[in-house]
Amino acid sequence: MDNIVGIRFREGGKIYHFVPGHFVLKEGDEVIVKTEKGLSFGIVATPVRKRDPNYPKEQLKEVFRLANDTDRHQYQENLAREKETYSFCQDRIEERGLPMTLVDVESFFDGSKIIFYFYADGRVDFRELVKDLVKKLHTRVELRQIGVRNKAKMIGGVGPCGRELCCATFLKEFHSVSVKMAKEQNLSLNPTKISGVCGRLMCCLKYEYADYLEMKQEIPKVGKRVITPEGEGKIIRQNVMEQRVIVALSDGRELDFAAQDLSTEKGSMVGGDQISESGKTSKTGAGSQRQGEKEGRD
Repeated sequence: MDNIVGIRFREGGKIYHFVPGHFVLKEGDEVIVKTEKGLSFGIVATPVRKRDPNYPKEQLKEVFRLANDTDRHQYQENLAREKETYSFCQDRIEERGLPMTLVDVESFFDGSKIIFYFYADGRVDFRELVKDLVKKLHTRVELRQIGVRNKAKMIGGVGPCGRELCCATFLKEFHSVSVKMAKEQNLSLNPTKISGVCGRLMCCLKYEYADYLEMKQEIPKVGKRVITPEGEGKIIRQNVMEQRVIVALSDGRELDFAAQDLSTEKGSMVGGDQISESGKTSKTGAGSQRQGEKEGRD
């Protein structure tokens, strides 16, 4: 139970983790695993690695067996059935004039159920559509409404950066993204610049957000009055990655300085350091308060 392997059931789909057991697996191997949907055909997407101690063992299931020719044939038949079913469902949606967009179709490995994923702006009455599908397919049918981010993940595409969509390639799950992340990274707040093909904020805004927060602690904020080697001025821009700032001096010049070359005004605070009248820095905050309490007891 110390090793896990990542298995994907659909191209661009979420990666689920299983215990390889006694099987020696590598990326691209085809396996059969037990899931909530019964036996499922999957492809190894990530190599075998040590299990994270924080990942509960109870949630992990073992790989059932390696896929054989019969399984591969069944899998290909399911893919062909999904394609045919997609066309039929799309025709019925257009004929009934339903305000919904069919995104994908998924068939259980044993064919006992078919799930139709669709996108719609609001609620849709698809009861008659379900009747049409059951009559045609003679199996259980489920229509599942998804959001725009999942729609982009399933369809795929190319992002503004020119690469394939992160959600359709390597992202395992969606994380919360906010405009604050763009602000902290000094990015344009123009919606067209920070939105993905799904119309929501780009997932990549989160990738370097924590690093920016950490690096920003080492440089004074925009608007801070500082003392530079060229005189006193006000910070108007930051270059977080290079730890440099642009300072507007009192004589009208705008110069570039390394953050370490700046000092604050007398008596002002930056990063917990205070400049005294003598020009020496002293630490303030909880540490100095404890020191004062200690001296009082002495």
